[in-house]
This record gives sequence, structure tokens and C-alpha cells, in this order.
Amino acid sequence: MRTHQDPDGPAQGARTSTERLLDRQRQFVTDASHELRTPLTALRVRVEEAQMHPGDIDLPDLLGHLTGGLDRLENLIDDLLLLSTLDTGPTERLEEVNLTCLVETVAAHWGEGCDVRLDLERAVMVEAASWQITRLFTNLLDNARRHAARGLQVGLRRAGGHAELSVADDGPGVRPADRDRVFQPFVRLDAARSRHHGGAGLGLAIARDIAAAHRGTMHVEDSADGGACFVLRLPLVS
Repeated sequence: MRTHQDPDGPAQGARTSTERLLDRQRQFVTDASHELRTPLTALRVRVEEAQMHPGDIDLPDLLGHLTGGLDRLENLIDDLLLLSTLDTGPTERLEEVNLTCLVETVAAHWGEGCDVRLDLERAVMVEAASWQITRLFTNLLDNARRHAARGLQVGLRRAGGHAELSVADDGPGVRPADRDRVFQPFVRLDAARSRHHGGAGLGLAIARDIAAAHRGTMHVEDSADGGACFVLRLPLVS
């Protein structure tokens, strides 16, 4: 039996895919513009208040607010530039990296004032741009600390030809319905990811894109303590 085939089917599918991509790009530009405008507006308000009431200026307080706003703008611009380059893969030549040593070093410098427990296999080797993996791991630690009730658990092991790095907290966790959405740019699921406490919502998006640029994956699951466990998988050095 001969079946009817729509000659426009593949072309229509390609147009639909292109339209979805354009929609995502437009939404990203809209969200990025909003995130940039917010600190700019706050800076303008402070400067205009100072111009209107110069005799009431507390100069150290004003400079502190201006510096904080400029720092936030600079960090946001750096994050946006990093996201724009990750689609093409790592921006430098990969090298063999001892992931165990990298995790130990970052955790030692980052973990002051926070209980970070490590359970690491020795000499887990991957090919990576080390500064990008450092950024990825730091983003996961920052995200976990904002949600943890008491402390974090970091694990590293070999699993099926991959290095598997996990960062788990004992906080409220991430609902299954949000486990893909949480990696999208500018997403804040709760008050801990608010603009004032959790930044622009780019940390997890950057982490996932760094993983993809290294032929790896990133996902979130339940932790043993009932919170969230973010898991990175990278190919081992062959």
C-alpha cells in the first residue's frame, strides 16, 4: 500500500526548529537586557538623588553602593560573554587535569565557614580546560551553599569510562518538574535564587554549558540527605 507523504514535511520541521531557536535567542536577549537594566537603574537613582540633594550625601555610603553595582554589572557581563563562547567548545587547548587535586584545592579555599565533606577517588584524570572546570565546580558549590541546611557532600569516582563528580546538599531539593529548567539562563526557582541573594541565575547554565563543551553531561537528582545532588560526568583520559 502506498502512503501519502507530505513533501513539505522535512522543510516544515526545519522551519519549526529554526523558529524555536530564534524564539529562545529573543527570550535570552530580553532576559539579559532586563538583568543589565536593573543594576543600571539602581545606580542612576543613587546618582540622581546625590545630584538633587548634594548636602545630604554620605559619600562613603554612596561610593559603596556605586562600587557594588558596578561589580555586579561587571560579573554579569563576564558571565554573558562566557556563555556566548561556550557553544563553540572550550576556548583553549585541553590538557590532562587531575580532577581529584582540582576538587581538593578548590574546596580547601572555598569551604571556610562551611562544612564540606569530601569523598574522592585518587588521581581521576580528565582532559579539560582547568579554569573552566574550576568555574563549573565553584558554581555548583555556591549553588549548594545557598540551599544547604548544615553542609555539603562532594563525591568523585570513576564510573563506566567517565569521571563522576557530585555536589550534594541537605536543603529542600529540586522538584522533578524543575530539573531541566533549573539549568536554563536567568531561572530562579525560589527566594534563595532571587536577584539579591542568588545572582542573575546564570551559574547553573554556565556549569551545564561548560560540561557540554567538554563532551560531558550535567543533571540533578535527589541527594541522600533529601536535598539536591548535582552530578557532572566527564570522559576519563583514555
